[in-house]
Amino acid sequence: MSGIESTNPPDPAAEGPDPAEGPGDGLLVRTAGGDDLEAVLSIGHRTWPLIHEPIAGLDYVAMGLAKWWTADVVTASIRQGRTLVAELQGTVVGMAAFGPQDDEFVMWKLYVLPEHHGRGVGSALMDAVVARAREAGHPRITVAYPDGNAYAERFHRAHGFVETHREPSGSGLPDTVWMVRELAAQEGENA
Repeated sequence: MSGIESTNPPDPAAEGPDPAEGPGDGLLVRTAGGDDLEAVLSIGHRTWPLIHEPIAGLDYVAMGLAKWWTADVVTASIRQGRTLVAELQGTVVGMAAFGPQDDEFVMWKLYVLPEHHGRGVGSALMDAVVARAREAGHPRITVAYPDGNAYAERFHRAHGFVETHREPSGSGLPDTVWMVRELAAQEGENA
């Protein structure tokens, strides 16, 4: 199965903060720095099992954590300036990672700790990723998630994504659902 996903769980080298004010309550979305490594890893290790175990089982969770949530992988994304964190009152409570794949701008991950849902954290991260895509001149953002992740489907549809296709994952794993959000038609938005 593809390593691309983005969801919130159910119930350039960063040289310092790159603040983008989010919705109230002291929410701040910024480019992650080296000091954020442990917080980003913690978000992945806390949310990934909650989301993926019911959909694909423990073996898939273990494989995903070992492949996409290691210090090496997350450090590389942070160093490339492709990881954002959301802080709520000074504590990192969400993250998003993005980057290129072929000619596409892909949002690889978007996760928010479950106890911080309903505060606009996921939407603020999405807005910041949209802003990065526009700054880089990309006309669309692509995301993917495992079939059966109804929360990811609802979240992305609510943020303007439409399904483009499904990719069989094989080995009894759920298909990968691919979605795209066109940005050119939404130029008037404040990202």
